[in-house]
Amino acid sequence: MSSINLKKVLLKPEILSLLRGMTANLTSAIAIQDREGQLLITDLGMHGEIAHNNSHNKAQNNIEERYESLELEKEVKKIPILLGDEILGWAIGKEQVELVADFASYFVKREFEQKTLVADALDKYREINLLYTITSKLSTCLDIREIGDLVIEESSRLIPSTSVSVMIYKPQTNCLEIIAAKGTAESLNHAQIPIDRGIAGHVFATGKAELVNDASKDPRYLTNENECYALICAPIINKNRTIGVINISSSETVNYTSQELKLFTAIASQASGAIENAFLHESKLREQRIKNNLERYLSPQVAEAVINEKEEISLNTSKRKIAMLFSDIRNFTTKCEELEPEQLVTYLNEYFTQMVDVIFNHQGTVNKFVGDMIVAMFGAPSAIADREYWAISAAINMQKRIKNLPIEWIRENFITGIGISSGDVIVGNIGSPQHMDYTAIGDEMNIASRLQGLAKGGQILVTRSVYDATQSSFEFREFGTLPVKGKKNLVEIFEVIYQD
Repeated sequence: MSSINLKKVLLKPEILSLLRGMTANLTSAIAIQDREGQLLITDLGMHGEIAHNNSHNKAQNNIEERYESLELEKEVKKIPILLGDEILGWAIGKEQVELVADFASYFVKREFEQKTLVADALDKYREINLLYTITSKLSTCLDIREIGDLVIEESSRLIPSTSVSVMIYKPQTNCLEIIAAKGTAESLNHAQIPIDRGIAGHVFATGKAELVNDASKDPRYLTNENECYALICAPIINKNRTIGVINISSSETVNYTSQELKLFTAIASQASGAIENAFLHESKLREQRIKNNLERYLSPQVAEAVINEKEEISLNTSKRKIAMLFSDIRNFTTKCEELEPEQLVTYLNEYFTQMVDVIFNHQGTVNKFVGDMIVAMFGAPSAIADREYWAISAAINMQKRIKNLPIEWIRENFITGIGISSGDVIVGNIGSPQHMDYTAIGDEMNIASRLQGLAKGGQILVTRSVYDATQSSFEFREFGTLPVKGKKNLVEIFEVIYQD
C-alpha cells in the first residue's frame, strides 16, 4: 500500500487553488473521492459557490445533494488517479475529468518523489553516520577476532537476526574459518567451511553479496546446526581480493530487504580495511620477531636485507669466497675456577656483547659461539667487497675494545687470540629437518681455527690469502708455516702488527 495520502496532497491550499482555477469555467461539477469511496473534493466546477457559503451545514447539504445528483446523471465519467499502477482515488464528472485526474496524478507523483528523496537522504545520513561510528570503533582494533566481534555487534544491532558470523579465508586449508560468531553460529565457532560449498563459498568465489529469503529452498544452502530462514552474506574484499565473508541470518520468518543488504555490505566494506590492517600488524610483529632473532647473529643491515629478500642475500647452500674469524680467550678454563658461575656468565655476556658489536660494525656475521670462542664470517650471507680487510679491522678493534672495557676483571683476564683465513667454503643452512644452522664448512674454516689455536693472547694470525689482499692496508710480519692435513703445501702464516 502506498504511503501517499491523497487527501493531504489535494487539500494543500496551492494544489486545491490550481484545481479550482482550471475547472472554474465548467458548467458541471467534478468530485474527487479516495479509493475507499470517501469524498475529498466536490466543489470543482461550481464557481466557488459552496466555498463562499457562510453556512457550514447548508454548504455540506449542498455538497451531498450535488454529488448525489451528479452520480445519477448520464454520461458521467469516473477516471482513476494513479501512482504508477496503483489507484489512489477517482475523479468523477462529465467535463474535463481526464484533465483533473491527470493533474491529481501528477501532484501525487511529485509528492511521492519528494518523500522518496527525503527518505533516501535520511537513509544516506543514517548510513554515513553508521559507517562513521563503525570506522571510529574499528580504527583502534588491531586484533582480527576483536574486529570480528565489533562487526557482529554492529550488524546485530541494526539488522534483526538470530545468528551472525565472520569468516576469514585460510590459504593453508583452502577453507573459510569462523573467527567470531554470535547466536546460533557460536556452536560453529572456529569451524572450517570449504570455499566451494554453500552460499558463503559462492559469495567468496564471486565476490558479490547475496540476500536469500526462504534459504532452505536454495540448492546451495548447507543444512547444519545453524538453521535459518533468511540470510544475507557479504564478501570482505580488500584490493580486489576476497579475504573472507560475513554472514547474518534469522531462524524466524523474516524477509530481508535490499536496504538491509546495502547496509550489511557497507559494514563488510568497513571491516575489510580493518582486517587488512590487522593482517599487516600481525605481519609486522612476526617480521620484528624474526628481525630480533636475526640481529643476534647478523648485523642490523644484513638482517634487514634478509627480511626484504634482496637478491644479493641468500641463505641457500652455496660455494662462496669469504673470510673467517675465530677468536678465543686464552686459559679460559683456569679463569673459570676463580669466579662463581653466575659472575662468570655475567662477564661472558658483557664480553660477547662488546665483541658482537664490533663484528657487526665491520659488516661481519656471527656464525656461532662455542664455549668462549666466537666464530664470525665476512661475506656471507651478504657478499661484501674487501672481506679480508673488514675481518682484520674487526679483529684489531676487538682486541682494542677488550682493553677499554669498564670492568677491570675482564680487561685483565679475557686475553684473546684470533685467527683469520679466507677462501672458498660451503655456506648455507646445514643440519637436519628438526634443527638447522646457518654456517660454513671447508678447509679454510679449519685453518682459521688452527691459527686461532696458535695465537697467543693479543695476537692476530692470518693466512697468505688474507695477507695478499690487505698488505697495503696493514702491517705484517712473517710468523711461520703450518702443516695442514690433506694439503701438500704448508700454510704460510703472518701476524698482524697493530697499536694497542
